[in-house]
Amino acid sequence: MLQKINAWAKRIKQQVTLLWTAYQHPECPIYVKLLIGLIVLYALSPIDLIPDFIPVLGYLDEMILLPILIALALKLMPDHVIELAEQELVNEENFKKEKSPKPKLWLGGLLVVSIWILGITWLGHLLAPILPKF
Repeated sequence: MLQKINAWAKRIKQQVTLLWTAYQHPECPIYVKLLIGLIVLYALSPIDLIPDFIPVLGYLDEMILLPILIALALKLMPDHVIELAEQELVNEENFKKEKSPKPKLWLGGLLVVSIWILGITWLGHLLAPILPKF
């Protein structure tokens, strides 16, 4: 049973990745892009048809409605756009396999540290008039 659930979750993840890649293609129709936007909004929205705090039933809408909407978006997507997206994902996967070292994330770290420094400086600037002088 657990293997079936894992396989189902992996298939949904692959479909979402394919959908996102196809969404970025310039030939993706606007109505499909709108549907994908609604899917994302519904998936991330705190408001559900069945609230999540209700045991078991709370997650049924995500388990049933989201896969149906994803399948609908893939069905509405032109076949050639899906084929291009699939090929792009295969090429990206092959590229990841060839590239063994992980990228360095120093630029992202530098950005986070800079934001913290700016925030602390701004806070100090705001609090300077009310803090005692040393």
